Amino acid sequence: MTAGEFRKLALSFPETKERQHMRHPDFRVAGKIFATLAYPDKNWGTVKLTPEQQEEFVRAEPKAFVAVKGEWGRKGATSVRLREVGRDSGRRALAAAWCNTAPKALAREFEGKFH
Repeated sequence: MTAGEFRKLALSFPETKERQHMRHPDFRVAGKIFATLAYPDKNWGTVKLTPEQQEEFVRAEPKAFVAVKGEWGRKGATSVRLREVGRDSGRRALAAAWCNTAPKALAREFEGKFH
């Protein structure tokens, strides 16, 4: 997956806006970040998963998904190695992150339409 594909997928979720935080792009729903791009460098993205979701993604694709170091990682923040992640896995991870972050009613509406 390229950075452009990650960006396009992130922006495909309802009510998502791209902003910038600490000199790298982030993707927000209802003002809350669910994914970032180009952190720690241009080869990576990050998604906000639950610890359980993180464990599943890392176990299934350890070359593509890596827990962020420290407290954020223990809470589910997960780095995505862009060149290793496929479009389907990347979309699933972004969808999970978006649903974890979106207002509950919006997330339920999304899940009902697309899952």
